[in-house]
Amino acid sequence: MTLSELRTKEVIDVKDGKRLGKVMDIEFCVVDSRVTALVVPADTSFMQSLRGEKCGLVIPWEDIKRIGDDVILVTIKCEDSCNEQNSSGNWR
Repeated sequence: MTLSELRTKEVIDVKDGKRLGKVMDIEFCVVDSRVTALVVPADTSFMQSLRGEKCGLVIPWEDIKRIGDDVILVTIKCEDSCNEQNSSGNWR
């Protein structure tokens, strides 16, 4: 499967059925020549939008449950998707 084929698929979290968007990039291990994660669009702040910054939510390969013809089903861990402040006071 190519990146262009992955980019046409909608990514959905199976826990709550939330649409996360379409694949915008992949991460891979050069040593093993294997995909290690998919990247989908993440929520951005108003200021990030004004600056034209693109933020991505990285979904590790282990969290991908199924790749179908039209969708990719994933399970997002809470620390990846919850809007919580970390110890330095920054939002994740």
